[in-house]
Amino acid sequence: MPTVLLVDDSPVQMAARQAVLSNAGFTVLIATNAQIALTLLRSPSGKIVHTVVTDHMMPQVDGAEFVRLLRAEGNHVPVIVVSGLPNADAEYQDFDNVYFRLKPCSPPDLIHLVHELTKAAS
Repeated sequence: MPTVLLVDDSPVQMAARQAVLSNAGFTVLIATNAQIALTLLRSPSGKIVHTVVTDHMMPQVDGAEFVRLLRAEGNHVPVIVVSGLPNADAEYQDFDNVYFRLKPCSPPDLIHLVHELTKAAS
């Protein structure tokens, strides 16, 4: 079963995406901020993460800084960034293996993209 890490500070967004991905058959891990996500990805559990889905706007460490830190550690797991800011995609153009989606990201679109990325990563 492919594993997805969700990173979002919004309990509502987290619960919705978790339900969508769990119902689609993915194993879902959650982190309520970037620091928790980085700690999890450094742990043995993080070695089984096939794809990360993160919010762009988060307190302290936003999505772009999270990806920057992740890549600086040599982790090139596929990352899907979800944002309500249409111009935020420019912040991710220099990163490899990052996919930007505008909110609202429809459940079928999210499931399809995660499926494709986990298939490619395994």
